[in-house]
Amino acid sequence: MSYAMSAALQEAVYLQLTTDAGVIAALGADVFDAMPTGSLPTIYAVLGSEEVLDRSDASGGGALHRLSVSIFTSSAGFVLAKEAAAAISDALVDASLVLGRGRLVGIWFERATAQRLDDGGRSIILRFAARVEDD
Repeated sequence: MSYAMSAALQEAVYLQLTTDAGVIAALGADVFDAMPTGSLPTIYAVLGSEEVLDRSDASGGGALHRLSVSIFTSSAGFVLAKEAAAAISDALVDASLVLGRGRLVGIWFERATAQRLDDGGRSIILRFAARVEDD
């Protein structure tokens, strides 16, 4: 097992989200790989946590990456956040991401959690799984 492909997977996911027409329509340029500071956009997405499990076998090294993308909005309702979540899911599920290191076998949706925030806003945390293999 190797964690060596984690950065390459993150870069490919970020590139996919920042160049996908549906995500751009829902979020504009407000997709971040770290929490933004200062004045926050009305709605934005942030790449989140990651858990990596060994999936090596006799044919070579591999790993299962469980990763999250979070959507935050100051809107009182869930509609904008759900539209953005749908665009992100459409952009990532079964995407043919090209990694700078390793090879993506597949990426799929696992689950989502929508919640009201104490400040009156909303969030949706999307969880995806991606299987990668060493070259």
